[in-house]
Amino acid sequence: MSRRSLLLAGSALVTTGLVFGLRPDSTSIAAEGDFEVSLSADEWRERLTEQEFYILREHGTERPYTSPLNEEYRAGTFTCAGCQQALFASETKYDSRTGWPSFYDYLPGAIGTSVDNTLGMTRTEVHCSRCGGHQGHVFEDGPEPTGLRYCINGIALDFEPQAA
Repeated sequence: MSRRSLLLAGSALVTTGLVFGLRPDSTSIAAEGDFEVSLSADEWRERLTEQEFYILREHGTERPYTSPLNEEYRAGTFTCAGCQQALFASETKYDSRTGWPSFYDYLPGAIGTSVDNTLGMTRTEVHCSRCGGHQGHVFEDGPEPTGLRYCINGIALDFEPQAA
């Protein structure tokens, strides 16, 4: 199976889940553990939009090619939409042609990982190390120098342009 076919099939699974309201274990709110920013589900709902809550706190996935950040290539920093921690430098962003903002590396200490067994496959989930908010997944098909592709939900990110 070609990479393109695999990506399209995966996108179809995710889109089907979004259309039919399927969510990963919705009793699990973000990553487990103690985080510097730790709020109740109600406090997160007050702080985040409905879409941000779905992605960051319920491990959701946005539809591919819907995030304006997919086309963002100015110099700056991509931050967590939940707690504003700096996660990715713009220099590490690239066009993976998957429909989601992609990076080949993250800022030191900004990302944590966990095992994600949803959708009938095992993947490595990435989350914000400060608040535990779900960002996306990391795959081993990225460019050098890391060979990794951090496939991130644009809704989970904010962008801070570099000062001129």
